[in-house]
Amino acid sequence: MGRLVMKFGGTSVANIDRIRNVARHVKREVDAGHDVAVVVSAMAGKTNELVGWCGDASPLHDAREYDAVVASGEQVTSGLLAIVLQGMGIQARSWQGWQIPIRTSDAHASARILEIDGSEISARFKDRQEVAVIAGFQGINPQTNRITTLGRGGSDTSAVAIAAAIRADRCDIYTDVDGVYTTDPRVVPKARRLDKIAFEDMLELASQGAKVLQVRSVELGMVHNMPVFVRSSFDKPEDIDPHGTPPGTLICSEEEIMESHVVTGIAFSKDEAQISVRQIEDKPGVAAAIFGPLAEANINVDMIVQNVSEDGKTTDLTFTVPASDYTRARDTITSAKAKIGYARLDTATDVAKVSVIGSGMRSHAGVAAQAFTALAGRNINIRAITTSEIKFSVLIDAAYTELAVRTLHTLYGLDQT
Repeated sequence: MGRLVMKFGGTSVANIDRIRNVARHVKREVDAGHDVAVVVSAMAGKTNELVGWCGDASPLHDAREYDAVVASGEQVTSGLLAIVLQGMGIQARSWQGWQIPIRTSDAHASARILEIDGSEISARFKDRQEVAVIAGFQGINPQTNRITTLGRGGSDTSAVAIAAAIRADRCDIYTDVDGVYTTDPRVVPKARRLDKIAFEDMLELASQGAKVLQVRSVELGMVHNMPVFVRSSFDKPEDIDPHGTPPGTLICSEEEIMESHVVTGIAFSKDEAQISVRQIEDKPGVAAAIFGPLAEANINVDMIVQNVSEDGKTTDLTFTVPASDYTRARDTITSAKAKIGYARLDTATDVAKVSVIGSGMRSHAGVAAQAFTALAGRNINIRAITTSEIKFSVLIDAAYTELAVRTLHTLYGLDQT
């Protein structure tokens, strides 16, 4: 017997038939003697519809009311799953974020979890053998008693946080893929599913473009050392041995991985825009004059490259921002031209970031140099480079994204089984 949190995303609960399939997965674990809490997302497409309704009602709507509206999608799903489970003879009840409660900050639409009181859910496991069906993506701010939401993909974060709060043995994330791959299989058909991946590697993969898990959910798993298992919700529930290890990827501490590879995976993102500020006076305070206004506008800056000036008088500074923030970032820099004192602003939106990730890089030299040589051999020009202890990223023309990913995937032996 153990204690599990099972999280199901929007495609897994897209209609009543799929909710019944989810219920069979839950029943399998209950019949195996486990205490089970289930975290559900809204039905596929429902959150987008609710967001659209808010925009139609008023382009400049109240963020508090926005949260009240968009949180309703998960409320519907949790209630429907509880009904189906009850119809199968399983003790179950639905929980909204405020009922547990999941206490959060007051940053509506992007709240952060402060604490979760899992005592009542744990008590009901013991007293009633009751399955808790929890609406993901939402919580409550204790100062205002207003519903808050955690940002898109927030149900993953809800699930891992709840798993930590109720001291679960594992958090299973059921999704429309059967695990974490070395890269996107749609780009590289030879991409392999990883049996295990360290929290740090997964955190980098998620933050650099892999769409399997929300970044904050991986952070929480690492902080609380909560094993997270990514698996497919479309495997037939009756074909899975609840006491065995189904296909999927376990995200865990590095100590639990017997053999770590130099490179774990390749991530990429086409959601990038490049801005180059040309011929700035090379003096203290110039970087602050550029990035200060961007920070005040809540624009996240990623790659930053500053050229060394030959004459010691002027320099160029290049950085990237999410494509969705490109127009605001360009206008912010343009508005601050007098303070920055640049001669020209060059921009590009047809760029992509390709990242090579692996905790094995800590003990291996020359990993990045191999990549630069291989990309040059394919006539792929590198616009910018950033590095960290277990990752390096290159900014290239978007047209070469797939070629670059395939080249690097083969270079580091990730094609091999």
